[in-house]
Amino acid sequence: MDKNEKWLQWAVKLQSIAQAGLYYGKDKFDLERYEQIRDIAAEMISYKSEIPVEKVKDLFCNEIGYQTPKLDTRAAVFKEDRILLVRESDGRWSLPGGWVDAGLSVKENAEKEVLEEAGLTVAARRIIAVQDRDKHNLPVYAYKVCKVFVECEYLSGEFAPNLETIASGYFGMDELPELATEKNNEEQVRMCFGARGAERWETVFD
Repeated sequence: MDKNEKWLQWAVKLQSIAQAGLYYGKDKFDLERYEQIRDIAAEMISYKSEIPVEKVKDLFCNEIGYQTPKLDTRAAVFKEDRILLVRESDGRWSLPGGWVDAGLSVKENAEKEVLEEAGLTVAARRIIAVQDRDKHNLPVYAYKVCKVFVECEYLSGEFAPNLETIASGYFGMDELPELATEKNNEEQVRMCFGARGAERWETVFD
């Protein structure tokens, strides 16, 4: 989906209004109208993206209260001058990471994702960047995402088979494999290298 398409902006706005209305509204007839607005927004996304409407609702319409961005962590773990990447089931590579679980902090989630996806115990040390996904990654999602890149220190462990990734490896900045660009692109991985090599790193944020 092209982030510049007006229909997408309209659908996201309609969903946001409907979600707030369903949470704060009191009149039962208004609540029915807000539910209809939410359904229309989901149908718009489904029609234009060819994603089944039920999947759109699961991703796009599953929260209550005021709509806020989802939070995603990406861990940068280095071995000397090479960065850890994990291989997805489709063969592409990414920094270990995923949605921040309820009940976990950003630090805890970054460490958890590395353990789950790469089998490594790490210690999260500093924030490299906090980015608005829409400004950096494609395709555009129907919901907002804040991506937090966290530099982590390797402590112990080695890759173990798991449900999310099929391999792991360390790569130099000029030997990056094909990346899962919806999760992290070359610019973002190079940013992590930049933080690693900097005496003093100032957190990047949008």
